[in-house]
Amino acid sequence: MSSIASRSASQALRTAARAAAQPARRAAYSSLARAVTGKAVKPLAVPGSRGVKTLDFAGTKEVVYERADWPLPKLQEYFKNDTLALIGYGSQGHGQGLNARDNGMNVIVGVRKDGESWRQAMEDGWVPGETLFPIEEAIDRGTIIMNLLSDAAQSQTWPTIAPLITKGKTLYFSHGFSVVFKDDTKVVPPTDVDVILVAPKGSGRTVRTLFKEGRGINSSVAVFQDVTGKAKEKALALGVAVGSGYMYDTTFEKEVYSDLYGERGVLMGAIQGLFRAQYEILRRNGHTPSEAFNETVEEATQSLYPLIGAKGMDYMYNACSTTARRGALDWAPVFEKANLPIFEQLYNSVRDGTETRKSLEYNGRSTYREDLAKELEEINNQEIWRAGRTVRSLRPDYKPESE
Repeated sequence: MSSIASRSASQALRTAARAAAQPARRAAYSSLARAVTGKAVKPLAVPGSRGVKTLDFAGTKEVVYERADWPLPKLQEYFKNDTLALIGYGSQGHGQGLNARDNGMNVIVGVRKDGESWRQAMEDGWVPGETLFPIEEAIDRGTIIMNLLSDAAQSQTWPTIAPLITKGKTLYFSHGFSVVFKDDTKVVPPTDVDVILVAPKGSGRTVRTLFKEGRGINSSVAVFQDVTGKAKEKALALGVAVGSGYMYDTTFEKEVYSDLYGERGVLMGAIQGLFRAQYEILRRNGHTPSEAFNETVEEATQSLYPLIGAKGMDYMYNACSTTARRGALDWAPVFEKANLPIFEQLYNSVRDGTETRKSLEYNGRSTYREDLAKELEEINNQEIWRAGRTVRSLRPDYKPESE
């Protein structure tokens, strides 16, 4: 837990950042980065560059939308008569809301009054009675209702929220979960409003960080219901407003299937399982915790994975030793063959709603936070991650985790 002095310093920094950002709210996409860092940041696109491109993705042609089609004056003019009512102030609510506000949109936040999210929103400069309201009042005031509550909360609050989504409003999601699995969530949008989706491919904190750097996260966009004939256009404009650098088409179904599948697979679930399995075998064969962690996690995350992200798998193979290269090439098909049935089982579990029902049951428990804390503490106390804390402390750029 951070000290009182640390909390005071953090609050002072947030206050200074908000004050620095205010005069630039209707300036460039990178204005906040300049205000916070004191450095000018090169925008992703320059005037006159093409915003919509058809690119070849491994032999398949796909349309990609870039923010060059929505320079800030055009974006601000497009939404000049709209109020973006952001419901929920979790990770995505925080990131998307602050980005849209800094891009000059008229944004208000709706959360439970005097709760933790209300307090956090106030720390970020949202003002009760002006830009911060109880959920029902925010929806009443808004024209574009951005439902960024958690999946479980969307299901629980829908009976209250649904009657407030009246004709002429737009209903916005960043995850297809509630709408696609309506038999379980009971979330059925009204038939007389546009229903759209902008799904950033990263956490809300990343959405915010990339925006502050003058860059932008990639996002998928989809239309579930187009009443006005402008739902797609609106989704793309909102994607830019909340901090997207480029966007690609999907459907509500494909977004939620790929998202649930990916996070249970190589993004999070499979990684934890593979790390743990490799580490345990090394330990059983007499390797020290430091060696087991370095050969399992540290080299992967600090050396090899960044190469894959920057240049691709083939580049990473070329960058390693000839011995490593040969072994990796030989064993990759073995792991692929062993894991294909598991990933097929996982995808089917996502598609048939099994994963949805598990999530709704677990996240809807009255003891949800306590149960989650126990599970996360179990991972935190595993030897692999206890060893990791010491290894991280040896990095040249190490900062104490309490900071």
